[in-house]
Amino acid sequence: MPDLAHFLTFAAATLILNLTPGPDMMYIIARSLGQGRQAGVVSALGITGGCLFHAFGATVGIAAILRSWPVAFDVVRYAGAAYLIYLGVRLLLRRRANGEIAAKTPSAPLGAIFRQGVITNVLNPKVALFFLAFLPQFVAPSNGSPTLQLAVLSIYFIFSTTVLNLVVALLSGVAGDFLRRGRNVAVMERCSGAVFIALGLRVGLARSS
Repeated sequence: MPDLAHFLTFAAATLILNLTPGPDMMYIIARSLGQGRQAGVVSALGITGGCLFHAFGATVGIAAILRSWPVAFDVVRYAGAAYLIYLGVRLLLRRRANGEIAAKTPSAPLGAIFRQGVITNVLNPKVALFFLAFLPQFVAPSNGSPTLQLAVLSIYFIFSTTVLNLVVALLSGVAGDFLRRGRNVAVMERCSGAVFIALGLRVGLARSS
């Protein structure tokens, strides 16, 4: 198990990192504004699912492969970028008839939103590299099994990240409730689509180093 000093340092660093807006947070905000709190919460849980995948991947060495084999990093990066851009284009091109209200007909079912959250996070190789580069800094071989220490740190990081993302989803959903009125629905969806496309471009232009 990590000792108290390492854990407290890790907790402080995690808090700072979680409060820094990134692609996952912007994705959740866009979903919440476009479809409401429920969609935002489901998106946040999808992101959590992706983080669990990356935590496991870091433990077994998948992230190390992405870092040492640039071709693998590029393949995953471009796939993630293409997926985000695809989601954005769908929202931009979506048509609504007779002022259809988003609250009555969601843009996407919750199951699809959850899967999109997972895929968005899994196809961002930067997250895998983060787990590989960040967590080991707080592991001390003298404190026992490094694998167990990594697991404890990963669980704490994912838990704290999920809590923050849920808060962001709820607050953004409240704001979205006021903004989604009649024709504003189309405007909100186009804004969300633009955010997804921008995130896709950001992921696509990311560097492995």
